[in-house]
Amino acid sequence: MSDDFYRIRRLPPYVIAEVNAMRAEARAGGEDIIDLGMGNPDLPPPPHVIEKLCEVARKPDAHGYSASKGIPGLRKAQSGYYKRRFGVDLNPDTEVVVTLGSKEGLANLAQAITAPGDVVLAPNPSYPIHTFGFIIAGATIRSVPTTPDEHYFEALERAMAFTVPRPSVLVMGYPSNPTAEVVDLAFYERVVAFAKEHKLWVLSDLAYSELYYDGKPTPSILQVPGAKDVAVEFTSLSKTYSMAGWRIGFAVGNPTLIAALTRVKSYLDYGAFTPIQAAAVAAINGPQDIVEQNRKLYQHRRDVLVESFGRAGWDIPSPRASMFAWAPLPPALAHLGSLEFSKQLLTHAKVAVAPGVGYGENGEGFVRIAMVENEQRLRQAARNVKKYLQSMGVNTPASSGARSA
Repeated sequence: MSDDFYRIRRLPPYVIAEVNAMRAEARAGGEDIIDLGMGNPDLPPPPHVIEKLCEVARKPDAHGYSASKGIPGLRKAQSGYYKRRFGVDLNPDTEVVVTLGSKEGLANLAQAITAPGDVVLAPNPSYPIHTFGFIIAGATIRSVPTTPDEHYFEALERAMAFTVPRPSVLVMGYPSNPTAEVVDLAFYERVVAFAKEHKLWVLSDLAYSELYYDGKPTPSILQVPGAKDVAVEFTSLSKTYSMAGWRIGFAVGNPTLIAALTRVKSYLDYGAFTPIQAAAVAAINGPQDIVEQNRKLYQHRRDVLVESFGRAGWDIPSPRASMFAWAPLPPALAHLGSLEFSKQLLTHAKVAVAPGVGYGENGEGFVRIAMVENEQRLRQAARNVKKYLQSMGVNTPASSGARSA
């Protein structure tokens, strides 16, 4: 019966759910599955953040309705973060709103600014909410590449020239989920200039702002002079402080878009639990050593993943940011497609990954590997993968002996 509902009809089956269901079934049967599928941090939040949560939760007056747009202290804390990290000034009253994670913020902004039939430019492959948030709101999606090269801007030009009605919104997310690609400030400068020329709103997803590697910090689009005229940016505490389940994120930037999101949210929620918001203030304003520690840990996992899987016979490009590797299928098994390959990897190697096609048709031929298991588990995954590849007749490096991977 649910298929009769208009918005449900617009949603295709969630491909990644197939692999998730298989993983759950295998685990229920007692199998040890190394889960590299979901980007769910396995690290704990900083102790002082948990202590602040408990402290405020003990206060009798902390359990009522909170503020939908976020408590003032948290909006000020996020404004301070942007000033410290990016040199960007934000008015915490008109240019910052707290969201229930960046995912909720993107979806509700889509509801706020989208009319049925609007055309939205979104990357393919991309994190599903970048497209489906707007599809649920009634928009039509025109895909643009995710790779930020010259073809990206050629695709934007074609989209504006040949799409009716003309696109009104451009969605982007770097470091990219799922591809882990990054951009520099010059890229954002071109995007802002293009958006102003063509009267486009720009929605930038910067959820992985602090998971950058090799000493190369990720920029913000709001560092571009005049970017606030056209852009808002979403960030999240999920990955930076390992607080994914807390559901705290932010939208910042253009006051018109922030006001629209704030108004829609005021009808839909009463904000996050006040003790969680207070703890989020402690995370942003408190000691930041945990951020650097986590960054180094993920970088080490990245290096272990690339090295051990490479020795197992699966060459994986080294990601420059995010907690993901975007891995092309081993050439000898590319004919399986990303979904079938993911299923076989789960069944025969006991390793769960996310099929690339779940992030858009241009994700076919890849899988997303989340670096959410420790070094020992990653090396075990590589050993399992090697056995699977050998069973499929794939030649693996002769130097990979018993101690390999």
